[in-house]
Amino acid sequence: MAYWLFKSEPSTWSWDDQLAKGEAGEEWDGVRNYQARNHMRTMKIGDLGFFYHSQKDKEIVGIVEVCAEVHPDSSTDDERWECVDIKAVSSLKSPVTLTQVKDDPRLQDMVLANNTRLSVQPVTKAEWDIVLEMSGT
Repeated sequence: MAYWLFKSEPSTWSWDDQLAKGEAGEEWDGVRNYQARNHMRTMKIGDLGFFYHSQKDKEIVGIVEVCAEVHPDSSTDDERWECVDIKAVSSLKSPVTLTQVKDDPRLQDMVLANNTRLSVQPVTKAEWDIVLEMSGT
């Protein structure tokens, strides 16, 4: 199993929107960055990810699961763009902010701490466990 982080602007797609989709999940569409797309190409059903609110809140708020592997992004006719589907698993007991991530020396190499603009990014198992610990989950 691999671990990921999916970033979304809450005004566009929020954690509440993701929760409302239930077991069906939702396409993680609209990604127009080759590195983020390439990460999605490696994802497998059952991989887990953090759901991160970007912009104002800047915090990890939930856990999602990949429920459909890479396929064409339905939001465009451009065949270069692909996406996965994700479904909500659970909310974190307490959100973990970007400041908390950056302030924790154990997370100094986490992609989120160093490349906050990448919308889909890998998370190591150690980073995953630390963030869960920080959230009380």
